[in-house]
Order: sequence, then structure tokens, then C-alpha cells
Amino acid sequence: MRAKPRLLIAGCGDVVSRALPWLLQRFRVYVLCRRADQADHLRAMGVVPILADLDQPATLSRLAGLRATLIHSVPPATHGETDLRTRKLLSAIQKPAPRNSKSTILAQPPRPAVYISTTGVYGNADGHWLDESRGARPDSARARRRADAEQQLRSWARRTGRPLAILRAPGIYAEGRLPTARIERGEPVIRREEDSWSNHIHADDLAHAVCLALFRGRPLRTYNVVDDAPSRMGDWFDEVADASKLPRPARITREEAQLQLSPAILSYLGESRRLRNLRLKQELRVHLRWPTTSSFFASLF
Repeated sequence: MRAKPRLLIAGCGDVVSRALPWLLQRFRVYVLCRRADQADHLRAMGVVPILADLDQPATLSRLAGLRATLIHSVPPATHGETDLRTRKLLSAIQKPAPRNSKSTILAQPPRPAVYISTTGVYGNADGHWLDESRGARPDSARARRRADAEQQLRSWARRTGRPLAILRAPGIYAEGRLPTARIERGEPVIRREEDSWSNHIHADDLAHAVCLALFRGRPLRTYNVVDDAPSRMGDWFDEVADASKLPRPARITREEAQLQLSPAILSYLGESRRLRNLRLKQELRVHLRWPTTSSFFASLF
């Protein structure tokens, strides 16, 4: 029986965990994890855990010489304007394997890589429609860190011949990961005539796109992994409130928001864009299970 190809996952959070059943049928899966209890959980799922921490380069020696397929979804640290975690991951992978290495991850021909980025790299577009032809114009430090990660990965892919697909994801939601806490706190939203446009994707649809990008993604290609129906941010919170049987948030002016909302929330409200997903559908051939947020909420009832 032919051995399965190897896959390394850096960042096995909620989204990538949803893809594991599909991935385990096709790959021998290795996952970076920081703690022994995480390793035990992953091992029980059929995954080979690798105890390593991207904030501790000395723990990454087992990745030397890696030529396995890669899924990278580790977020940057919360400070600075560059992504040091991606830099350390790529540095570890690019180091030659030591002679007589007993590592279970063997060198292989160049294999695909997928990076889960964010649509925040586009910056503010004043509500205009965008596709992937628009270059990155990040407005915030968090988005500049993501844009830096993308650039690092592109340079690495060009040097190594790796086919790289970058998936830009917007607000990710699913049952159990909705902004109900904010609604329960009574935080207001912007009145509709001044509100920003936002985009969403269900976690299952993003996980499906990650899987297909490994096989169908074009080299050095970027994909907007968004659903078919951008919405005003306040309308999104109204949908969540209605589905959760909570009172809808109060509406305030943008000027009032400057006094009542946190800088982090204001940063998101300052970005307004509507994103097209033609590449997602035509090249990756993704069929969205939840093409709109309203279709998801309707399914709950």
C-alpha cells in the first residue's frame, strides 16, 4: 500500500480542525502544538503532534529540511508591523536536515502550501466592490502584519518552487462563534446610513476552501474566501441578535461612536469594502454550503 504524503499544519485552530477528517484520509498529518495536553488530544484524533513553539526558535529543529505539504494559519503576534512567527517557521523549514537525521518527516519534492490570511490587508475601500486584483493597502498594524506574512511566503515560494495559495478570509462565524457577548454587553452599532460594509464566511466553508486549495490552488495565487452577500455591520449584529433571541443593539451616529466604542472596534468600523469571490468559485470550484449569513440562520430554525 502506497504511503500517504506528509502534511504539516502550523496553526490547528477551529477552522483547520474542521478540515482534519478530510485531510486525514489523504495525508499523514503532523501538527505543531505548544503543550503536552494538546499533543495527547491531537494524537487521539489520528494526528502526529510535534511539540514546537513559533515564539521559541530552539524548539523548531525537527522541521529542518521539511518538504511536506503545508497549511499555515498561525496568526502573527499582537504587536509590531512584521510577522516574526512566519519568519521563524520558514527559517526552520529552510534549514537543511542534519546528516543521519532520524526525523520522521523526510525531505520530499516541492509540495503545495496554503496560508490563511485576512481580507483586512485590503484596507478601507469606502464600500466599493473589490476583487483580488487590488493590491494590499493595510490601514492598521494588525493588517500590516498579515501583509508582511503574505510577502514573506511569496518570496519563500518563489525561491523554493512551492505552489502557494493565499486565502484571504473575512469575519469567520459558525454556531458557537457568534458575537453574542458584545450584544449582551449592550454595545451599540452605527446607524445604517453611516455604517460600513463587511464580509463573512462560515468556518465550514473556509475549511473546505483550505482543502481544495491544496489541490486546485494556482501558484502564487490569492483568493477571497467570502460568501455571496456582504452586509452592513449593524445588519449583521441584528441578524445575530434575532437568532440568539437578544435585543437588537442600539444605533448611534459615527460621531457618537468615537466616544462610546473601543479603539479596536473603531478600527474595524473604519474599514468598509465588499469583496467578490469569483476566483473561489471558478478556480477552486468551491460550492458554498452557506452562501449567505441568512441561509445559515434560517437553518437554525
